[in-house]
Formats: sequence, C-alpha cells, structure tokens
Amino acid sequence: MLPLPGSPSSSWAMFRARLNAVFAGADVRVCTAFWLFGLINNVLYVIILSAALDLVGPDVPKAIVLLADIVPSFVIKLCAPYFIHLVPYSFRILLFAAVSSWGMLLIALAPPYTDGGTITAKMAGVVLASLSSGIGELSFLGLTHYYGPFSQAAWGSGTGAAGLIGAGYYSVTTTSIGLSVKTSLLASSFLPLVMVMGFFLVLPRGPLRKTGSPQHRDENLAYEEEHGDILDREDRGLLANPEERSTTSVRSSNPTMKSTTWQTRFVHDLRRSRGLIYPYILPLMLVYFAEYLINQSVAPTLLFPLYKTPFTEYRSFYPTYATIYQLGVFISRSSLPFIRIPYLYTMGALQCLNLLLLILQALNTIFPSIYIVFVLIFWVGVLGGLVYVNTYANVSDDVPEEEREFALGAVSVSDSAGIMLSGLVGVVGGVEEGLCAWQVGRGKDWCRRL
Repeated sequence: MLPLPGSPSSSWAMFRARLNAVFAGADVRVCTAFWLFGLINNVLYVIILSAALDLVGPDVPKAIVLLADIVPSFVIKLCAPYFIHLVPYSFRILLFAAVSSWGMLLIALAPPYTDGGTITAKMAGVVLASLSSGIGELSFLGLTHYYGPFSQAAWGSGTGAAGLIGAGYYSVTTTSIGLSVKTSLLASSFLPLVMVMGFFLVLPRGPLRKTGSPQHRDENLAYEEEHGDILDREDRGLLANPEERSTTSVRSSNPTMKSTTWQTRFVHDLRRSRGLIYPYILPLMLVYFAEYLINQSVAPTLLFPLYKTPFTEYRSFYPTYATIYQLGVFISRSSLPFIRIPYLYTMGALQCLNLLLLILQALNTIFPSIYIVFVLIFWVGVLGGLVYVNTYANVSDDVPEEEREFALGAVSVSDSAGIMLSGLVGVVGGVEEGLCAWQVGRGKDWCRRL
C-alpha cells in the first residue's frame, strides 16, 4: 500500500521509492503492448454502441445493436476455450484484425437508413466485430499467462480507457470535427492494425517461444486417462491442492505417455471448467448484470427538473452519466498494481445494492441532488472495474500454472453473459419503459422529453 504523500510517516522520497517498488520488474514493451491490446479490442465495441442511433435510426430499438454486439461475443467465449489452443497466437492476431476491420467496413459502407438502406448489412458487420472482440478478449487474457501480472494490469487499464476513448472518438469526429458517420466509422476500421503492430513489433516474443507445445497438457491427460484417476481430479476442478497438482508435472515426463484424442481433451476441460463457476464466473457475471441493467435501463430515467441540474436539456443526462461511469471504470481497471480485493461476492452484493438504490431513485427520488447520483454512477463504474481486474488476478493466483491459460479464457464468458442477461431483462421486462411510465403517471414526464 502506498503511503499518502506528506503524511507524518511518509515523505515524497519514500513515496517515490515505494512507487518504484510497486512497478519493479515491469517491462515497458509488455505493458505498452497489452495496454494497446485492451484498448483496441474493446474500443470498436464502444464506438458501435455510441453510433447505435445513427446505425438503425430512431424507430428501431437500440437493444438490437447491443444484442448483436454482445451475443456473438458470448457464444464464441463459451465455445472457443475448448479449441482455441490449436491456433497459434500469431495467426489469431491477424485473424482478429482482419475480421474486425471487415466488420467495421461493412457497417460504414452499407447504405444508411436515411437513404432507404436496411440494417441487415450493418448488423452483419456488428456481428463480425463482436466475434472478433470476444475471441480477442479470451486470447489476450490467456496470453497474459506468459507475461506476468503487469500484462494483466496493462490489459485492464487499456480496456478501461477504451470506454472513454471510444465514446470520445465518435463524439469528437462526428460533432466537433463534423465528419460524416460513414467517414468516422471508416477511419475506425483501421484501428485493428494497431493490435498487429503491438504483437509483432512491440511485444517481446521470448516468453511465448519458451513455452511448450499445446499438446503438452494433452499428454498428461492421456496418462491420467490410462490410469483411471482423471475423473477424480476433474471433479475437484481446477483448484485441487498443490500436492495433487505436483503429480501432474512428474507424469508429464513419463515416456510411456501417448497422445490423447480431442474428445478426451474436450471432456477434461469441460469438467474442469466447473471449478471456475462459483469462485470467478458467477461473481463477475453478477456484477456485470447489475452494472449494465443500470446503464441500459435505469440510468435513462434518473432525471431531475432542469433548474436543479447543470443541464439545459434532458438529452444531456444520459451521455453525462455514461462519461462518469466510464471514468470510474478506467480508474479502477488501472488500479491492479496498487489494490487487490479478493472479496468478489462482496463487491457483487454492493453492485446489486447500487442497482436497488438507483431503481428507488427512479421511482421516488430518494436523493435530492443530481450530484449524489453522479457519485453513485461513478461508484458503479469503480466496482465493475475492480471486479473485472481482480477476478483475473485471482485466477492467476489460484489456478495452477499448467491450467491457467485455459482458465483465464474460460472465465472471460462472465462479462458477456452478464451483459446479455441484463439486455434481455431490460428488453423483455420493459424496465426502462416501466420506470418511465411510473414517473409520467406521477406528473414527471421528463423521460418523454429526451
């Protein structure tokens, strides 16, 4: 923990010394590469959501864009951990960049709805960008296994920055600079090239070259299958005790081992992934569910009379909430070198409490000032970011090294599952519409003036 500069027990010299100690061993090239990976992999997702109104028009529910942007990512994260190890990282990077760019080009070049164009081609582009983002996230998280904790910290900070930079990019290019939607989206289609340069030109390749082949663990599985103890170890999941895990490394050197089939590998990973559900997947999914239900369905109804706010029109509320939220996410996702919080379910409960408080605010105005709501929205972003980075840090700490790459990728399904579930609840349950109707029925028609 860093001391507060200027306190009696500290000094600027001591503060600088401890700060240097926190970052001791950090490789600038590794941190730069993973920060860029996190930024570019997530920024297209943010740009697409920021452009939702321009993509589909005012008569189409924006949830369609959200679902097209998240469902493919969820599906690929659910399936890919069981086969992605067969694809080299260098090929994956080229594939991500190509598919992402192709998706953004489809979105940009399809005729706009104002010219009679349909949304089919644009949604196909959104799906491609989503697939690339999903498989990119689980791959880059798996890649952090080879580069240590600072790569995870840099990745988390980059993903947090994507929210601010993505929304700011679209707003500045289309509003401040005055570029057309088409030109702005076309320019963003070249951003995936940054990932390619980051991997091939910036990231040191030594740690990746030193690792064994992906078949190394398959040989271990074959040996265990032959001796009949694999099911017992799988039932205990990925978090077996160190003594049990040590036998694996001994067996891996046994010359009698034979190659296992892909079916055995799949069954093995499927059973082992069960050990990830309760400690990591569920709390992260819970936080994202509450977080995105707030963002999508509750925040648009958190309105006040204009004379009590710094705004001159009601449409300014939601973009301001989104910016404050993204600021909280960026700060907390950049905090991993300084703060470690192992209590994931506690933070999940706090996020659910935020959801409850903000729903009550929409129903009955329990907080008299919009600035209190600003603080709560910021806190929502902080909690979400903290749970995200600490979940993967805990996986790296708890899961044995030979299983860590798979575990990091498998847990990445959590956020997409939470976002998708919140979108379905928001749309099917009509949360925003219900809260707005409640307010209108009590003489507060502000949500109709957006």
